Amino acid sequence: MTDIRLQVLNMDPSSQYRLEDIIDNVSTDCVIFGFQQSMLEILLYKRALNPCKGMWALPGGFLNKGELIEEAARRILYNTTGLHNIYLEEIGVFDQIDRFPEWRVFTIGFFALISPENDKLITSNEYTLEAKWFKLNELPELAWDHKHIVDIARDKLKTRVQNKPVGFELLPNKFTLPQLQTLYEVILDKSLDKRNFRKKLINMKLLKKLNEKDKNNIKRPADLYSFDKKRYKTLVKQGFLFEM
Repeated sequence: MTDIRLQVLNMDPSSQYRLEDIIDNVSTDCVIFGFQQSMLEILLYKRALNPCKGMWALPGGFLNKGELIEEAARRILYNTTGLHNIYLEEIGVFDQIDRFPEWRVFTIGFFALISPENDKLITSNEYTLEAKWFKLNELPELAWDHKHIVDIARDKLKTRVQNKPVGFELLPNKFTLPQLQTLYEVILDKSLDKRNFRKKLINMKLLKKLNEKDKNNIKRPADLYSFDKKRYKTLVKQGFLFEM
């Protein structure tokens, strides 16, 4: 069994990544969400190694011994994206018996939120041939059970944006109210009343109106806003509950 695992993990006894250094029955996979051109997208990587070489997949990997689950997820995210301080949330354990054909592997799924406009990503490394954003409704065939993980992550995100302001992680630092409403409509998959949506947000007093206009809209420039994270943290300590 050891020889098979060395082959699958693309390791050899002289490699700096030794089989004895990892927990080879536990992995982590992450769904990276982004929001571009009014569409919710997912960042996928084309695998450079077997198994499933050449297929699109979520970034993931095995845990190192002595490493916590979230530490492993953040390490893998950094190795595949080059980004630190990404919003990350666990979505559950995936333990189907045949999910990984070579041997029994449990994976802990996470979803991450980034703003493609703010963040520059690694496009490839020794483990991947290519990185590409895909629209959520136009995903290619994915390796293993990764499509199932994506579906669970989307449901989790849909729930989370209604009770926590995580949606702002998907927007540029400066955004318009129409952009914000479109984001929520895309995630929730429903239309929202413009007046009620804006009234609710403004009453929360979590948005800072900037003395700037959206230059991309020449005909009717909209006001730009930013999310006041400091105020949100202060309000939470006072018992504030975010609800959309």
